[in-house]
Amino acid sequence: MTGSLERSRIINYFRAKNKLCMMDYALLFEHFSDEHKRLAWSRQRLLHECLRTAIRSGKLAAGTRLPASRLLAAELTLARNTVLYAYEQLATEGYVDADKRGTVVAQVELKRAKTGAPVVATTPLLSQRSRINAPLLDTTSMHAFAPGVPALDAFPLGPWRHLQARAWRRMGAQQLNYGESAGELPLRAAIADYLRVSRGVLCDVEQVFITDGTQASLGICTQVFADAGQQVWMENPGYHGARTAFTAAQLRIRGIHVDQDGIATAASDWQDYPPRLIYVTPSHQYPLGHVLSLVRRMTLIEQARACGALIIEDDYDSEFRHDGPPLPAMQGLAADAPVLYLGTFSKTMFPALRIGFMVVPRNLVAALHDFLERAAPRGRAVDQLALAEFIRNGQFASHLRRMRRLYRQRRDAMVAALERHAGSAGQIQGASTGMHLSLALTSEVPDSLISTRAHELGIVAQALSAHAAESGKAAGNGLILGYAQVDAALMDERIRQLAKVILLAD
Repeated sequence: MTGSLERSRIINYFRAKNKLCMMDYALLFEHFSDEHKRLAWSRQRLLHECLRTAIRSGKLAAGTRLPASRLLAAELTLARNTVLYAYEQLATEGYVDADKRGTVVAQVELKRAKTGAPVVATTPLLSQRSRINAPLLDTTSMHAFAPGVPALDAFPLGPWRHLQARAWRRMGAQQLNYGESAGELPLRAAIADYLRVSRGVLCDVEQVFITDGTQASLGICTQVFADAGQQVWMENPGYHGARTAFTAAQLRIRGIHVDQDGIATAASDWQDYPPRLIYVTPSHQYPLGHVLSLVRRMTLIEQARACGALIIEDDYDSEFRHDGPPLPAMQGLAADAPVLYLGTFSKTMFPALRIGFMVVPRNLVAALHDFLERAAPRGRAVDQLALAEFIRNGQFASHLRRMRRLYRQRRDAMVAALERHAGSAGQIQGASTGMHLSLALTSEVPDSLISTRAHELGIVAQALSAHAAESGKAAGNGLILGYAQVDAALMDERIRQLAKVILLAD
């Protein structure tokens, strides 16, 4: 009680002496603290942010004299040093002016005008290329039917945690530093052995480079193997992430039509638009799901070699072939093929692992290694070493076998449900491999409209038209439906809901 009376006397004394603005700082601070409870900020930072926000919003106008540090400390029940810290920080940032008479809110707008900076930004602070590609709906969603999301609840977390713990126990001080720029050697060796046996890739360990995933691999390809303004071909429709990477690298994108046999290049394409890079998904074309025929694979390799182009083969989910054994990679069809082979563990393991890999031709190994030494120091040795053992001890192969059975079951359930509820609404494509299929709509109702309405029901049905390789280029009218993360028992009901959206929109 005595402390409370003393605090009141201090507050009244300073208010009378300084004729201060009668703002209720206690209420201001209380509301700000409540709004930021989720953030573990210190009292010093809370007060500083509170006052700065009030100044920027105009609640504390320019020319307002702030309370003396002792007064504000008493009013807010804070240590005086906390208030002094906040005032000093505000003065350093230019929000207040401090002199012998006290602390006054500065003319922030006036100071900005003198430096030539606008008070209010009238244009978005984003580059043109960052705004070219419209975002897709719920790309990381767990809802049906988000493509590319594996059955995460079926991943063997227990054994994985055990391998990580063992990797940590084996770590020494040296391994806490940045790692080899190409990645941990045990993982690169395990990947090389796996690819030779399961995917027919022709490589040795020196050709394997660990990355942070396919998107990171694409970024490396554009930085190391192409210059701004050079031509890159990609399938149309094609992978949205590839288009984003090529746009960011300021490459000129040319979309090449896809038919039942995959990317269909014409003689005029090679003559009029000679490429530096050619991006393809030959084993399960994304998003249509077609397989690039053997004749076209061989032709593409020979023509790329003839014009000095590099093929980027994105082999993102070919381990899950449901109607026969996995198809061999295009990279292994010819010795020293001009192919940059990209793989990822986001589909076979889990996306948060953030581990992918590249296999590059032998004549490019030294150049890529030199670039990564200068630009991309590696880390996360524990995850890489755990994954290497996961592959070596057979657990990876066992996990793939289980997932193949599970995904085949869920694929079958989706196909049956689509035929049952939406047989007249569209044609199923690309269901033989992977974790998604596409539905080519028979009606002329825009797929974007159906996608939006489905999203309102918690269903992710990506519009095929959003995957155009070039702005303004037609990509078809359809939906991309992922089935890997949807329980087979729930498939019929969710497809029924989607079919209702499709049929009502017609």
